[in-house]
Amino acid sequence: MTQPAYDVVAIGNAIVDILSPATDAFVEDNGMTKGAMALVFSPEDADALYAKMGPGQEVSGGSAANTIAGMAALGARCAFIGQVADDQLGAVFAHDIRAAGIRFDTAARAGSPTTGRCLIFVTPDGQRTMNTFLGASHYLPQDALDRALIADAAYLYLEGYLWDPEEPRAAMRAAIDVARAAGRKVAFTLSAEFVIDRHRAAFHELIDHGLIDVLFANEAEIVSLTQAADTEAAIAAVKDKVPLVVVTLSEQGACAIRGDERVQVPAEPVAQVVDTTGAGDLFAAGFLHGQTHGHDLERSLRLGAICAAEVISHFGARPLADLKALAAERLG
Repeated sequence: MTQPAYDVVAIGNAIVDILSPATDAFVEDNGMTKGAMALVFSPEDADALYAKMGPGQEVSGGSAANTIAGMAALGARCAFIGQVADDQLGAVFAHDIRAAGIRFDTAARAGSPTTGRCLIFVTPDGQRTMNTFLGASHYLPQDALDRALIADAAYLYLEGYLWDPEEPRAAMRAAIDVARAAGRKVAFTLSAEFVIDRHRAAFHELIDHGLIDVLFANEAEIVSLTQAADTEAAIAAVKDKVPLVVVTLSEQGACAIRGDERVQVPAEPVAQVVDTTGAGDLFAAGFLHGQTHGHDLERSLRLGAICAAEVISHFGARPLADLKALAAERLG
């Protein structure tokens, strides 16, 4: 097997986050569940909700894209596959990801729908309530895959959010086959409980067939996947089926389980939680970076915690501080 040219190639939603401060009352009055993510299925509904937003800021987002941006900031060699439209937000997304040093070759899609956007309302406690219109991301076709690129990356990283629509689901399934045939590893993040509810059987099929090498989840997601009584029972249900299981535990930190080895680290201290958008994405960035660079589980977990702490200290799901410097300072 040849040495890969890239550490990670990710496939995910190519969307732009629009963040705005909001009160708890605003979130409740507009029928949102605080701290949750809901899909907006029509552009008209997305426009109506956008019109209600206060002043905000636009930041390129998407779960897997955020992870790749974090890895690139740490010095990893990364590429991204995702669908944008040929419009202003699509140009913003493409510029941002390429400016981060990430290879992005997916051609923009002409016509409707528009590039995906996530309307994020951030309450004073830092919780983010997301309303996502996936737009063009729903239409990532198999023929957009660069199979040689996928085969030339140590890891293929996939986000569960994109498993929902049929066309990109087929593309990701094909990408898994390419990665496995090339002897590469596949990392998968479950993303959200509503995704698991829709595709629990499919996710179990991937796991049972040994197609997932690294599984990322938070406590609620892994319990939802296994329908176990609690987090520990859920971990026990999957740890012998997936070579490496990584579970974030909110303020309790995170743990990684590889066979009989289990390591847990505490969360990194944060002076003030401003916006929790992207915390899991950046945790995955740090952890995967550690794994692609030969770190043990503890160091990889700590790097993930450092990256997550940085991103929740400001608005937006992409790092603002120098992650390399932070890692050097805190890990030594």
